[in-house]
Amino acid sequence: MTKKVFVSGCFDVLHSGHIRFLEEAAELGDVYVSIGSDATVQKLKNRSTLYTENERKYMLESIKFVKQVFIGPDDGILDFASLLDQVKPDIFFVNSDGDSDIKRQFVESKGIEYKISQRKPKGDLPVRSTTSIRQTIQK
Repeated sequence: MTKKVFVSGCFDVLHSGHIRFLEEAAELGDVYVSIGSDATVQKLKNRSTLYTENERKYMLESIKFVKQVFIGPDDGILDFASLLDQVKPDIFFVNSDGDSDIKRQFVESKGIEYKISQRKPKGDLPVRSTTSIRQTIQK
């Protein structure tokens, strides 16, 4: 049986690093994505999103590595919390930017394996992050 892999994030400035992250998650099983709502992103990052939650959901749904996308129904860093009971994933996959003790403890308390992405490059593509892109734009 194919494993269910759960990821969460903002995915506001969709870029090749996101695609590679989702591809890496798909190597482990079917990928279910929770995106932060516009309100959650505003609260956590203290800025508005570039794309609305519905636009971000639409873009992610079009990526071949993604099985299903949800808008996080909860609040804060664990805005995906109630979705774990709904999706019942085998693996919670996170990149190093999204890793936190709070997430790890919550996910593992539900009996879900917690894995951190190794940020594996694809061919000669650079390993991108939204933070690095924002820093480049601000220069």
